[in-house]
Amino acid sequence: MIEVIKTEIEGVSLIRPRVFGDERGYFYESYSKRDFDAAFGEVNFVQDNQSRSTYGVVRGLHFQKPPYAQAKLVRVIVGEVMDVAVDIRKGSPTYGKYFSARLSEENKMMMFIGRGFAHGFAVLSDIAIFQYKCDNFYAPEAEGAVAYDDPEIGIEWPIDPKDMILSAKDKGHSPLSKIDSPFTY
Repeated sequence: MIEVIKTEIEGVSLIRPRVFGDERGYFYESYSKRDFDAAFGEVNFVQDNQSRSTYGVVRGLHFQKPPYAQAKLVRVIVGEVMDVAVDIRKGSPTYGKYFSARLSEENKMMMFIGRGFAHGFAVLSDIAIFQYKCDNFYAPEAEGAVAYDDPEIGIEWPIDPKDMILSAKDKGHSPLSKIDSPFTY
């Protein structure tokens, strides 16, 4: 059983799993197709990805263009991140707006991000192991991205810019206003 917490952006939800704990530790279902489909409709996850990053790493803001677009269910196994989804669906009332939440090993929260969003995260702990369930396979020819520091989006990253660690690729993405988004609301 999961609790779905709707956000102010349609297509992005937080998920709180039911956690059973005792002196031995804890147990929870991190994914149940039955519960997930009951909450969101049928989503066919086909690929699981996992990353390990250190404090200050910022990954994103990434998306895949249709027909390779991906919805994602993300969670943190170890550590803590600030996870971010940016609405890049043309015609959406929340186009260019973002939602962020802290996902951690402690709170066990997950985020479901539908298709039509750019996604990224910043690592807030010494290390973070981050897991993504995706409903479409990775296709390098379909990669797209939005600048993590786009001033019009205005993400308030909780890391000092001098402490941020980005890939060369993630340092060079264009702002949303310069991207012809392939998604329509």
